[in-house]
Amino acid sequence: MFRRQNKLRGSLWVVARTLRPVNIDDLEWQSRTLGGISPRLVTMLVDRGGEVELLIQAASERGEWFCAQAAARELSRAGEAERALDVLEPFIEAGWNRARLERAEVLFEAGRVQQALDAVRPDEEGLASEWVCHDFAELLAKAGRLDEAITVLTPHLDREWILSTLVELTESQSRDEQILELIAPRAQQARSARGEERWGLNPSNAQDLQAQVLERAGRVDEAVRILGADVAAGHFVVQNTLIAYAELLRRHGRLEELRVLGTGEGAGAGAGAGAGETLAYYARALEDDGQADEAEAVLRRFIAAAEYPDQFRWPLIELLTGSGCWARPAGTRGPSPTLRRCRRTCTA
Repeated sequence: MFRRQNKLRGSLWVVARTLRPVNIDDLEWQSRTLGGISPRLVTMLVDRGGEVELLIQAASERGEWFCAQAAARELSRAGEAERALDVLEPFIEAGWNRARLERAEVLFEAGRVQQALDAVRPDEEGLASEWVCHDFAELLAKAGRLDEAITVLTPHLDREWILSTLVELTESQSRDEQILELIAPRAQQARSARGEERWGLNPSNAQDLQAQVLERAGRVDEAVRILGADVAAGHFVVQNTLIAYAELLRRHGRLEELRVLGTGEGAGAGAGAGAGETLAYYARALEDDGQADEAEAVLRRFIAAAEYPDQFRWPLIELLTGSGCWARPAGTRGPSPTLRRCRRTCTA
């Protein structure tokens, strides 16, 4: 182990000793290809401890971004904010935005909150960028300035990942009603889309997120009712909505609704089309309810009847290995009953 650690250190020293100026093209290449000194090597050196000076050297002499990032974080944790900022400065001067974000984090951790916010505050051009606004909003929320964070994100809520970020940042912040108002027109747009309108519609996850916010607000029945009606009518854009509904039902033990969704028995057109894809959620809910034998029976029935049964075999194997016991009963020889059942499932 000692020789291996010295070898790692030696490898980094060989790479770092050749001077190379910081430039944006090289930084983009490092980020895109994980080129130069890789994040994995950097992480290993950080984990073993005591290599911050070597990381600083690689950053300053070779323009190694991953070394600079790790060194800045380690220095910040050690309370050496000014040294951390010095490490990042050449990368900021080169125009590397990720270095600006790291500088803001260092300032924030040092208690210099306003300076941190000013470091990443977008100008007029930046406000048009969803990426810039996302980073700024995250820091605003971290600083407890949630109203400003919501305002910054609002112009970009037609992007799925930004809408998801809004929901994440506002969890447990007593803003559910406000967030539901922002999501509602987008969810309505998704459920109203027909035919080719569905292709490329953004945000396609608005219905899922609407149900998520209703659920966390304690309005589970309303979440089930609204999302269930959309699924039954086939008024949703992507299959993820179907999965979100199945997960919601499982979390709250709604076995009957989940049976209809998973098996397609008595389902509407939308839910019937998703039968099979959501069957595993019904089986897991049965297992959660102490009905593992019934879950196994349901899955085996679909395996026997399906033209392409593989999608049901893996949930059955997971069920058997999770609820069954691999050990042989006392006084018996050969594979355990669970193992034999798994073998039959795989070879059926």
